[in-house]
Amino acid sequence: MKGIVRKARVLLSVYYAQMVEYRAELVLWVLSGSLPLILMGIWMEAAQGGRFGLTPVVFARYFLTVFFVRQLSTVWVIWEFEKEVVEGKLSAKLLQPLDPVWHHVAAHLSERVARLPFSLLLVVLFFILYPQAFWLPSWSGFLLFVPAVTIAFALRFLIQYTFAMFAFWIERAAAIEQFWFLLYLFLSGIVAPLELFPDNVREVVLWTPFPYLIHFPAALLVGLPVDVGRGFLAMLGWFLVFFVWNRWLWRRGLKRYSGMGA
Repeated sequence: MKGIVRKARVLLSVYYAQMVEYRAELVLWVLSGSLPLILMGIWMEAAQGGRFGLTPVVFARYFLTVFFVRQLSTVWVIWEFEKEVVEGKLSAKLLQPLDPVWHHVAAHLSERVARLPFSLLLVVLFFILYPQAFWLPSWSGFLLFVPAVTIAFALRFLIQYTFAMFAFWIERAAAIEQFWFLLYLFLSGIVAPLELFPDNVREVVLWTPFPYLIHFPAALLVGLPVDVGRGFLAMLGWFLVFFVWNRWLWRRGLKRYSGMGA
């Protein structure tokens, strides 16, 4: 156990130092995730007519929370892993007594810590500019939000890391993520809350992993009605599906990787 803790501490400290080195880029990465704030203005204006069942203030709170959830769940592992496979850099990591995935996990967690102050600064700035939207989440909502957003990040990471496994067979595995991102963008609640979807469409979408990556944790914090039990069970179910698929692709991919002489 002490060895595991020591390795985790070293990895996190190394990658945190690396992320802080590029803190100017971190600001740009935070701003690049500001699409929900842009959409917030559009939906707030549209809600003035009262036809959507949500008030402009609720829209403001929802999209601000979506922005924050995206900051905590941003993932880029597929591009890093694809580069390692294509350029043969994965070989050096395979020689280490540590699964290469933990390097990526440490990098993502360290980036979360380095990014958080900039994200919180934007949230504070938003409340200064729009004080009507300020609210304090309920304790129950906050206590449910923390594990929900943690699992959402883990699931998002696992999904993208699973797609990254295809780099063993194709040189542009990131193209799979780009197609997936289109579905993720429209079905996860980034473009519009799921409450605006027709009932039959929403029921179908709830069987996919997309709503649980963004909408579910955001709704918990804002206080929108969601089925908490179904949400957590769906997240854990999809996590199990992609974990099994990931391990299967990893074992088959390693055989192909070594077969290429890497």
